[in-house]
Amino acid sequence: MNAALVIIFAFLLLSLYLGLQARKGKDMNLEQWTVGGRGFGTMFVFLLMAGEIYTTFTFLGGSGWAYGKGGPTFYIIAYGCLAYVLSYWMMPNVWKYAKEHRLMSQSDFFARKYDSPMLGVLVALVGVVALIPYLVLQLKGLGIIVSQASYGTISPTAAIWIGVLAVTIYVMISGIHGSAWTAVVKDIMILVVAVFLGIYLPFHYYGGIQPMFEAVEQAKPGFLALPDKGMSVSWFISTVLLTALGFYMWPHTFGSIYSAKSANVFRKNAIVLPIYQLILLFVFFVGFTAILQVPGLEGSDADLALLKLSVKTFDPWVVGLIGAAGLLTAMVPGSMILMTASTLLVKNVYQVFAPSATDEQVAKLAKYLVPVIALVSLYVTFRGGDTIVALLLMGYSLVTQLFPSFLFSLWKQNFVTKQGAFAGILAGVATVAYITLSGSSVGTLFPSLPQAVQDLNVGIVALIINMVVTVVVSWIPFHTVSTNERKQVM
Repeated sequence: MNAALVIIFAFLLLSLYLGLQARKGKDMNLEQWTVGGRGFGTMFVFLLMAGEIYTTFTFLGGSGWAYGKGGPTFYIIAYGCLAYVLSYWMMPNVWKYAKEHRLMSQSDFFARKYDSPMLGVLVALVGVVALIPYLVLQLKGLGIIVSQASYGTISPTAAIWIGVLAVTIYVMISGIHGSAWTAVVKDIMILVVAVFLGIYLPFHYYGGIQPMFEAVEQAKPGFLALPDKGMSVSWFISTVLLTALGFYMWPHTFGSIYSAKSANVFRKNAIVLPIYQLILLFVFFVGFTAILQVPGLEGSDADLALLKLSVKTFDPWVVGLIGAAGLLTAMVPGSMILMTASTLLVKNVYQVFAPSATDEQVAKLAKYLVPVIALVSLYVTFRGGDTIVALLLMGYSLVTQLFPSFLFSLWKQNFVTKQGAFAGILAGVATVAYITLSGSSVGTLFPSLPQAVQDLNVGIVALIINMVVTVVVSWIPFHTVSTNERKQVM
């Protein structure tokens, strides 16, 4: 057994220990299990939110895109900063409303705002469908990281099974508390590893960051700029907009809002997190460094750039620390996704059709559903072949379809009806599903349109259709009054 493998397993056991210890002294009812009793301070909420940035996507997708795509990679820096700016104003309102009405999931928010349990069911199903590829992303990344960092001693399949088993155990026992404490170790590790690699590797191979970019530009002219077609300027802008609007629409991210103890927590985080996101630049530097040092990685193999370069450069014990950090980047968001998906299905789908179920029964069923969702995700993981970034973008296209109805719900005079919200979400999701499953793009569907329009991210197209349908259906006179009118009458 090499040193790298020992270190990776040591951190795996540490994360499992922290996850199990986190439940001590707490009565794990549904509120404690899902939103931490609404008692998390600035630091814990910061770490849970930062989990959205620093996932396996950080290690593999970010460096992989820098290696394989070049200039378009920088969209990753832009969208998070925009999302945090929006959160300064939006998230405190969400938290206040959730605390007032004792909400526990994203679907609760929509169902309560629009006075429609069936809308809550739709939001829950959309959320779960989007979360599955996101969880698959984490599991694929976990398998790649552990297999590469252990020098092939452990296969990706075995690594994924071990990681899922550990996460499932501590999620069932400790819920969000386990995720929060594991996130502490994860963020310290990823911060140290990313900065170290991003500085050391360019200097080691090129003598600095500027010489690295010069060498890449000389070897691949124009690679660091946006291309004229495909991932062009219009693609970049539409993708940044899509992902910024969808950032907090992920059910596990939205749900973590409820765990804060005050609204001011989000304002503090909105100030710090954009700066924290700049750490991603160091990950990009690793990918750019690898272009000339580990050439020949094509397609999804580009996701191996960081690990291949690390194995080539460092001793096994250093590779072990890098692998351990990567392992934690999969486990923390993976645990949040498992917990959120099970809560959505039980509380916002099952309980709607079985209203007599008690809170205790709902909590117990949610915990029992965790391993079921884990097994479904494992099945998809072992059958799928998409690259990591492609999986993430597909999920973003789906969850962003919730944004128009969410935004309208924050208005004091919301003209959107529950029928309009339902129809808009359904239309947007159907558009994303059709284009994704058929492998189409705006360009293939409408080849006569200008190139800038052809290059638009398909999620934006679906979002426009969503908004049009939402507004039009809301104007149709149904035999019911709108949510705001109903409240005024009452």
